[in-house]
Amino acid sequence: MKKHYIYTLLFIIIGLSLKAQNPQLNKYTLGEGLKFTDKNNSTYTLTGFIQPSLEIKKYNADSNDESYLRFRMRRLRFRFAGDLPKYKIEYRFQADFSGTPEVGDETNLALFDAWVAYNPNKYLQIKFGQSSNPTENLELLMTSNSLQLPERSRLTSAFAVAREFGIFVSGEFKATKTIILKPAISITNGDGPNTFNSNAGGFKYGGRLDILTFGKFNHFGQFRQVDMARELTPKLLIGLTYSKNNGVSSRRGEAARTILYLDNTGKEAFPDYTKFGIDFLFKYKGLCVLGEYVQSSANVPNSITTRVRNDGTTSNSFLVNNIQDVSNYVKGRMMLGKVYNIQAGYLFKNRISIDARYTYLKADEHSFLNNPTFYNRPKYYTIGLSKYLMRNYGFKIQGSLTYVELAPGSTDINSAPINNHELITNIMTTFTF
Repeated sequence: MKKHYIYTLLFIIIGLSLKAQNPQLNKYTLGEGLKFTDKNNSTYTLTGFIQPSLEIKKYNADSNDESYLRFRMRRLRFRFAGDLPKYKIEYRFQADFSGTPEVGDETNLALFDAWVAYNPNKYLQIKFGQSSNPTENLELLMTSNSLQLPERSRLTSAFAVAREFGIFVSGEFKATKTIILKPAISITNGDGPNTFNSNAGGFKYGGRLDILTFGKFNHFGQFRQVDMARELTPKLLIGLTYSKNNGVSSRRGEAARTILYLDNTGKEAFPDYTKFGIDFLFKYKGLCVLGEYVQSSANVPNSITTRVRNDGTTSNSFLVNNIQDVSNYVKGRMMLGKVYNIQAGYLFKNRISIDARYTYLKADEHSFLNNPTFYNRPKYYTIGLSKYLMRNYGFKIQGSLTYVELAPGSTDINSAPINNHELITNIMTTFTF
């Protein structure tokens, strides 16, 4: 209930701030949001989108064909953003009211963005608050209503953290007439989004370097899938990312204090979590190709002697294959391994898009990616078909079919063995105002 009161108060504040500035509404285009401008050339933008969806999953368990059907509001977003050029300040507030996690097994996240940025010049930005972290894979940094397929890849859901709280510094510099460098660094709490619980462990440090070899993408194409702008000349981005989380209390640093350990004095002790990634984005005349690679690793300190159960009780047992093995037991609860994701699509001039994706996960020997119920599925093959009813992302209908290859020992949510594969069908409509 507290969240509802907070959001109601924020909406009132937004309304009062707009009234106080007496801005004028610019020409409205469906899908681009409501944009206001005041006499000081400050801009205020209200936008959002809804994504009702249907998911059908079919598989064979205990020699019986089983099916799973789910209707849900996949996303229901509202965003308010402002740009105050006189003061060199930008800000954004974004919330989701669907009650659905954005990636993986992350806890329900209602507040997405809440940050303020200072731009000392056109080449540099210093941002503070809750935001997506540039150290994550490229797909996560793209807006949800512009995705080529109804759902993000398994790479994102297994390794990414949707939002983090901290300081983010980004820049943009020309290396040559055509090559643009966009470096970014961040220091965050290391526990994902802002939490009312106390943080655990240390900070997370990281950075990203994007190399735009043929100049900038048109119409923010770097942050949107599908070549809606139909780039007249080839555009290519190559990105490198690295991050180190000094002490994580969850599987990948996405939720504070969900996995706790103690040393022999009763003080908290945590493993470190490191990620490295490389990705690219290519667009040209309706063709869009996205490729990503992420590898993670963990360092478990020798000081860990006790684990804290979900009910608060403690245990000194760290059995792995009936052998006391603290390091590998801890790693077995983390998202460790490597993953490749490659997807491509072509948008025809009649605004029909045909897309395909292949994702391969290679789990470490000791990793939660081997969990038989939620993971233990190394290969994903997806094909998709989308129809865009407008010349932007304002209104579209998407469908996809995913063939999931299962590793031996995979089970369904009732712990029943699943044989060979799963088939997942997704249908989604997106309406952006």
